[in-house]
Amino acid sequence: MPDGSSAMPSLARKGRGAVTNPAVRYESQRAEPWDDGWGTLAEAFANLPPLPTELIREKAKSALSWNDSPDIGFDRSLNPYRGCEHGCVYCYARPAHAYVGMSPGLDFETRLMFKPDLPELLAKELSKPGYVPKAVALGANTDPYQPVERTLGITRRTLEVLDRFGHPVTIVTKSAGVLRDLDILQRLAARNLVHVCLSVTTLDLKLARIMEPRAASPLKRIEAIGALARAGVPVGVLAAPMIPALNDMELERILETAARAGATRAGYVLLRLPLEIAGMFEAWLREHHPDRAARVLALVRETRGGALYDSRFGARQTGHGPYAELLAQRFRLALRRFGLDGRGRMGGHLDTSLFRPPQAAPRQLELL
Repeated sequence: MPDGSSAMPSLARKGRGAVTNPAVRYESQRAEPWDDGWGTLAEAFANLPPLPTELIREKAKSALSWNDSPDIGFDRSLNPYRGCEHGCVYCYARPAHAYVGMSPGLDFETRLMFKPDLPELLAKELSKPGYVPKAVALGANTDPYQPVERTLGITRRTLEVLDRFGHPVTIVTKSAGVLRDLDILQRLAARNLVHVCLSVTTLDLKLARIMEPRAASPLKRIEAIGALARAGVPVGVLAAPMIPALNDMELERILETAARAGATRAGYVLLRLPLEIAGMFEAWLREHHPDRAARVLALVRETRGGALYDSRFGARQTGHGPYAELLAQRFRLALRRFGLDGRGRMGGHLDTSLFRPPQAAPRQLELL
């Protein structure tokens, strides 16, 4: 007699990162898969078609997002998009998709929300009396140069506002698409108003295609570092995330390659697995790297006090314990070895003294 089974088959799709689509944690009702015992569940999920990208217009109420986290080097950020088509399975921003009633899994990389009025809202907020400028992080939550930016251009229009106001900005991206805005970046760089950081997780093309299926190839990112450096735009590299027994052995090679290309600063982050990402990452790991899944997860737990994640400020980025301490030591030695140390923290010290809101046109009564 068929006993039924709720084991969920893989949802892996070509060109997508996640292999699951977890339920939205805020919803009271959830649908669970069930097999009647005749193999119909596996049959239904076999040969799944590609998932298209759906764009959803979002009416933003404000442009700037604020935070007071003590272990983040900025207090304000700009995010033209919710969700990210790059499909990085480990992305710490995935759980935020639940806030808008979507899954942090495949929904996060296929159902993207965009904010077309973000540049106009930003101009209004920067023009408010009493606004005090500090460097703003562009794309702190999801990548500002993900593929849809090619057609929507929201990031470019946002940079145009910052350029016009003389406002400092830092950018982190995995895309060589940042070079499309090189003209604006050069103007900002000439006034010490910008720092760009390319995130390079691996130099292994095969691994990159699995971990970050729609991000620029590692070679393209290294080439982008070189192009920015030659154009006079300060550029750094972020080796993140470092995943134990998967890409951590590449740390020094990533930093050396980026330094040779022209990077002057560097950072790293140990793998973070908050909320749904822990289960998603484990499912992805067992699908793509079953031979080393147990070893990877054991090392992650070693850095997180026996759990898969530790959310405490100061520990969530770097972890603790012997493995985490060794990784930090390797990073410090590599900075000195490749000339990436002693040049300020990521983002440097950008100029805030040039901030000038454009003069508004005088109202009719003021002319009398």
